[in-house]
Formats: sequence, structure tokens, C-alpha cells
Amino acid sequence: MKEPKSSFSIKDWNEDDRPREKLLTQGKAGLTDAELVAILIGSGNREESAVALSQRIMASANNNLDTLGKFSVKELMQFKGIGEAKAISIIAALELGRRRKESRPAQLKKITSSQSVFHIMQPILGDLPHEEFWVIYVNNSNKVLRKLQLSKGGITGTLVDVRLAFKSALEIGAVAILLVHNHPSGTLRPSAADKNLTDKIKTAGLSLDVKVLDHIIITEDAYFSFADEGLM
Repeated sequence: MKEPKSSFSIKDWNEDDRPREKLLTQGKAGLTDAELVAILIGSGNREESAVALSQRIMASANNNLDTLGKFSVKELMQFKGIGEAKAISIIAALELGRRRKESRPAQLKKITSSQSVFHIMQPILGDLPHEEFWVIYVNNSNKVLRKLQLSKGGITGTLVDVRLAFKSALEIGAVAILLVHNHPSGTLRPSAADKNLTDKIKTAGLSLDVKVLDHIIITEDAYFSFADEGLM
């Protein structure tokens, strides 16, 4: 005869009751506060699931996260199924939420011209002895969402995975990208390979509705813009 389980683990629940799976399928906004807390604690006790236990904890805090955030480890441990580790997880998560609320959003840099791309990327690429290929992802206001090194190569070239460039664009919701690479030789003239790669990425972007705004070649103290030269 099997011994009864000491707690209801989330993996043993019905699929519709699993907050982790619900978050994956419906997004974080689709979960209640109690379901989010249940993800933190992972399991309940012999009498109740993690969600039921979390609902009871939330009720004791008048269903107010700010009130719950003021609970001590000792107070949380009064609930059956909440040990020290789970209490600390709840407190840490709520403290992160509080700090996030207090944090001011980072000011996104805006791309206004090819020169602004040069100012952003020259400190990264200008002095390198080898080639690197980067992608700058921007939103519909041309503000920079992310800069990603796509490849790193030798003195005369680097291989670029076009699929990876657009995978990241779709993941972060970028509406446009700018291509940037350096020429350690100091020459600003784009090679045939540079032109072919630009066309290849532009074509791929059309099918995904992600526009390629420019391709910038950077040297130590100057740059070449495909868009400025009418090559886009």
C-alpha cells in the first residue's frame, strides 16, 4: 500500500489547474495573484493545493499584494505548507515587484540618422582587429530595443545567420532593424558580399514585415551608409 503524498505538487494537478502551463498558454496577465504565488511555492499541503493555499494566504492579506509584501517570514510560516524557503521566495518576489515599480524606465536611444548609428556602434566596433556583424532592433519610433552581435569573424569577413537576426526581431517585437559591421582594414567601400547579404536580409524582412532601414559599415573614425548612398 502506497503512503499518501505529503503535498499536492503542481505537476499532479489537472491541466486546467496548472498555473505554470496557464502562464505559457495565456500569458502572465491571465493569472490571478493567487496563481502567481502558487507558482512561487510550487506545492501546497496534504489538504490543499498550492493555489488553494495561496488563495488563503491572499485572503489573509485582504487580497492586497502590498499588504502581503509586508508579511514577515515568521508570519508566512504560520500557514501549513509554507516553510522558510517558500516564505523567503514570496518575500523576495514581492520585493522585486516593489523595486521594479520604483525604478524609472531606461531611456531608449533613438536612431535619427546614420550618424547616430555610428555614435552608438563606433565605441563597440571601431577599434576591433576583426570583423563583427551586429543588428540594432528598433520600435516604430526608431528607439533602440536591443543590440545583438550576430557573428564574429576574421580580418576580412564573417558569416551571418539571417534566421537568427529575425528570430530575435520577432521575439522582442521590433518593427525594423539596422545592420552594422566593421571593416578593420579601414576601407569604407562595401564589398560584393556586403551588398549581397544586405539584399538577402532585406528580402527576408519583407516576408516578415520587418523593415531593414540601413546597413552601416564602420571604421575607426568614419562610416558608410547604404541608405545615404541610395543602396537600400
